[in-house]
Amino acid sequence: MEIQSFKLSNVGHFGDLDIEFAPTRTHSSNITVLVGNNGTGKTTVLKSVNTCLTWLIARIRSDKGKGRQLADEEIRNDAPAAVVSIGLADRSHPRAAVCNADDENHLFVWGSARTRGEPAVSDRGFLRDVRELADHYRTRLTADASASLPLIAYYPAERCVNDISLKPSGRQAFDQLDAYDSSFSDGADFRGFFAWFREREDSENEDGLSASALAAISERFGTDSDVWKELATIKTSARDSQLTAVRSAIAAFMPEFTNLRVQRRARLFMAIDRQGTSLDVSRLSQGEKSMIALAGDIGRRLALLNPSLADPLQGDGIVLIDDVDLHLDQRRQLGLIEQLSATFPNCQFVLTTRSPMIIERAKGALVYMLDDK
Repeated sequence: MEIQSFKLSNVGHFGDLDIEFAPTRTHSSNITVLVGNNGTGKTTVLKSVNTCLTWLIARIRSDKGKGRQLADEEIRNDAPAAVVSIGLADRSHPRAAVCNADDENHLFVWGSARTRGEPAVSDRGFLRDVRELADHYRTRLTADASASLPLIAYYPAERCVNDISLKPSGRQAFDQLDAYDSSFSDGADFRGFFAWFREREDSENEDGLSASALAAISERFGTDSDVWKELATIKTSARDSQLTAVRSAIAAFMPEFTNLRVQRRARLFMAIDRQGTSLDVSRLSQGEKSMIALAGDIGRRLALLNPSLADPLQGDGIVLIDDVDLHLDQRRQLGLIEQLSATFPNCQFVLTTRSPMIIERAKGALVYMLDDK
């Protein structure tokens, strides 16, 4: 699944905007970047795309589900009404087999409209395509409970890692559709990711051997001992596939970091290894914590949505990230786009940034430089 076209009219300070997203015929990358200073409309575009995508998630959950509507304050000051619409291609749908890429009918097109001062009203005709696409995925799930679903996630600029909570939530988010929870919130602190990781690792340890127990055995007998090798083999066979996907995503995205885990000895905290040294995640820089949480959360959602894939990181979908360079130093900014594309090769990314440095190594990416209006 990928967005191919997007239009908006009278939203924010834009009159009419009609843009494509990569990949296109001239841009092979799966990444589109909107570059501009504050106030140029980057977030407006991203939130408007998100508005359209909420309808697909809502309809996958329920055939009568409703997505987000445009609000009065989003309508351009001098306009009576506003419209946003999106065009998606989906190779898994039967429509792709009978329509070629040059035929506009191969796209699923829907959107949202708002007239100032009037209640939000959904036009059934305007939502026909999103209903058809969502029906396709619900039918697949009915026929096969392990069928894959597309990732759709939105990470706003208001995201941070202020508190790494490892307290059990009381509800384990292990079902496929849980991957869409909080995908469209106005802010994200990644608390849900860390709590999910702890709960999932607790379940993993019930079926196998905890990392802390294996470390204690290593200290006593050494890693060359037969007892350690045997127990390490048992632990490997009992590894949780979703946690494995998360750990793999973090290691691929940030190669210097490996083995994210919950440390339970002495005190409870989230630990990770950096070049062989065990560290408390909460004591890392804000940029490092944010990148670990971002890569881990995308990996988590892909694992939930693709239960039958040997490598869930090969799953497809759409990821929107506002201010992708948030809290990052120049070194991490330079390789960020390459890392995203390499770690999640089948996901389409739409990113915003104020830093031209982000696109210096963005080979094949589609870049829009935004100026006022």
